[in-house]
Amino acid sequence: MSQDYNNPAFKKLLQKLQEESWQLELLISGFAIFGLFTAFPHINIAVKAAQNDGKIYSWIILSVTLVSCAILIFNLLLHVVLRGLWIGALGLRYVSGDIDYEVLKYSPKFTKYLKKKVGSFDRYIARLENYCSIIFAISFLLIFYVLAFTFTIISIVLVVKLFLDNDSINETVGLWIGVPLIIFIVLGMLLTFIDFVTQGWLKKKKWISKIYFPIYWVFSRITLAFLYRPLVYNFLDNKFGRRISLSLVPIYILILVGTSLKYNTSNYFNTDLYSNSIITDNKHYEDLLEDDDFIDEVAISSKVVTKSFLKVFMVFDDDIDDYIFSYNKSLKPEKDIRGLDSDIVFTSNTSLRKRDSLRMAYIKTLNDVFTIKIDSTYYNSEFVLSKSSKKQKGFENFIGIKDLSEGKHILKVIRKRIREKNTQSLGYATIPFWYYPD
Repeated sequence: MSQDYNNPAFKKLLQKLQEESWQLELLISGFAIFGLFTAFPHINIAVKAAQNDGKIYSWIILSVTLVSCAILIFNLLLHVVLRGLWIGALGLRYVSGDIDYEVLKYSPKFTKYLKKKVGSFDRYIARLENYCSIIFAISFLLIFYVLAFTFTIISIVLVVKLFLDNDSINETVGLWIGVPLIIFIVLGMLLTFIDFVTQGWLKKKKWISKIYFPIYWVFSRITLAFLYRPLVYNFLDNKFGRRISLSLVPIYILILVGTSLKYNTSNYFNTDLYSNSIITDNKHYEDLLEDDDFIDEVAISSKVVTKSFLKVFMVFDDDIDDYIFSYNKSLKPEKDIRGLDSDIVFTSNTSLRKRDSLRMAYIKTLNDVFTIKIDSTYYNSEFVLSKSSKKQKGFENFIGIKDLSEGKHILKVIRKRIREKNTQSLGYATIPFWYYPD
């Protein structure tokens, strides 16, 4: 079976498939576009959720998926439009045949110019066919490029985690192994990118190619290039394919720049509008959160409070642990298990009792570190672990406010920290609200 590609019958089958591939292209593009448009908003929300929750691994995977979806949507939509134009051109050719410049009765100058620049209608149809086929193929090739870049960055992160930020190995050994590996990966990434942009220039120079080959071999494994390399070289040996693939890069850049443009309505209130005494942010009010919004550090139940109590919710992110460990060093574990882990654990009654006592100490320290202040009055912190309406893990506290006057009030969450044996107070969040009891 491995030699079937040399069989004349197989080559004839390939030729037939090439001629009829436009039907499969349209079918795949249609289903893919529908699925991508359906999935895109959900993936976007998941990316924001992972970012807010500090789940770095989930965020990386979801971000790569989101970028891949965006690339596929753009390319496949472009493919469908061009393929539709191609089908329309075929139908028109059936009706009117080729372009007859003599019938148009233009002047000799325009007739000569149009024959040279526009050419025959068949050439136009052939060019559309080439555009469609190449754009369809390159759509999926670009996804592999995104994955290649992602795997390279992950390789750098893994080296840092294994050798430069690992307490289980000797620091000197970690530096001697980790630093050269980082240099090799970064240098290899740059050389691979240069080779890609120059369309294989490093492979063409005899003495450079000998140095570059080991890097090329390693990066072909890191980036999974062996899966899509035939596609790459098929593009590179075709001038038309090279031109289209390179022209898509500036188009993506223009789209990225275009989507970042916005209209400024003020000289002072455009960006960095963080919540404070004169600015409100919907991400600090649970009842104002949209489907793709998540709480930013701290939120209260509503901007306008009508009840005699106020709910305060504080998101549990990685920084909270750092604040607690810095304030109460006895709670800092010997091994930090934050990050990716397995649900398969083995516990005993002793470990469960110890865990419960440490949790109580953790919550007590948390309530010592974080204090709630409304206007000039401090309130006792009684945070307990909970989940928000957006399913974010965090700590909630309820405060009685029936003695507050009607109108605007400023809630502040204050964080304590110890620096050189001195306790300092820092602003953690500022949220304005209005109190009008029923």
